Amino acid sequence: MASVLITGTSMGIGMETALELARGGHQVYATMRSPERSPELGAIVAAEGLPVTIHTLDVDSDASVADAIAAIFASGGEIDVLVNNAGVERVGPVEETPLDHFRTCMETNYFGVIRCIQAVLPKMRERGSGVIVNIASVAGRIASAPMTPYVASKFAVEALSECLAQEVKALGIRVAIVEPGIIDTRMARNIPVIDAESKYPQGRRMAALFVESLKMGNGPTLVAKKVREVIENDDWTLRHPAGPDAVPFLGWRAAMTDEAWVNYGAQSDEEWLEQVGREFGMKPKLL
Repeated sequence: MASVLITGTSMGIGMETALELARGGHQVYATMRSPERSPELGAIVAAEGLPVTIHTLDVDSDASVADAIAAIFASGGEIDVLVNNAGVERVGPVEETPLDHFRTCMETNYFGVIRCIQAVLPKMRERGSGVIVNIASVAGRIASAPMTPYVASKFAVEALSECLAQEVKALGIRVAIVEPGIIDTRMARNIPVIDAESKYPQGRRMAALFVESLKMGNGPTLVAKKVREVIENDDWTLRHPAGPDAVPFLGWRAAMTDEAWVNYGAQSDEEWLEQVGREFGMKPKLL
């Protein structure tokens, strides 16, 4: 069994991954920004007697990351696996979205991943083993307006992971990217909250698509099980789509030229609704 550090475990994918791994016998260091504000995981851990310890770790802070991981090592713990899950979402057209929203996504979703990797990698390198799992998204390979702040950060995580995998494979360290589709989490449910005053139509389309997709009930446990599979199998595959819609979405985009993709996002509402209905059998209602 492995010792696994997971970021962003207060809810959603992070919490379900912590529970999935602990129930499978792994030692879990579950980290979150404010444990006192998120008691649910602790209550489940206590009720089931799971091998989970909860730690304060804010991936946006150099000091918080360094202190949390140093404390684990100082207590005699090891980190065999790092799961970079902590993330935030910001969406909006490029013209209308404050620059701070772009910074927020990059700080947490990208620089936060780097901070944690840099903190655990020296000991993995010295030991000659380890696994780093980065939770990206199909949005890390499919650029859909108006999700630009979030999409850009996930594209960055994909590129980071590819480069890191090249650097550490010879050291015996595996890197894996888990790419969820549309998963029913609080973050996903925030997407349909759109700006009715926007001059751009893509926001209400994306909101309608999420509302329709969330009806399918694809919960975070699907991603947690994929993370466990990646950790427990000695599989050096880099990318791991997660959820029943992930592979279809990725295949759909891969089958298009870049120009066709731009045209898809630029077409009228009526044309967009017709295409989504034809290709996915969905009937989203524009909000």
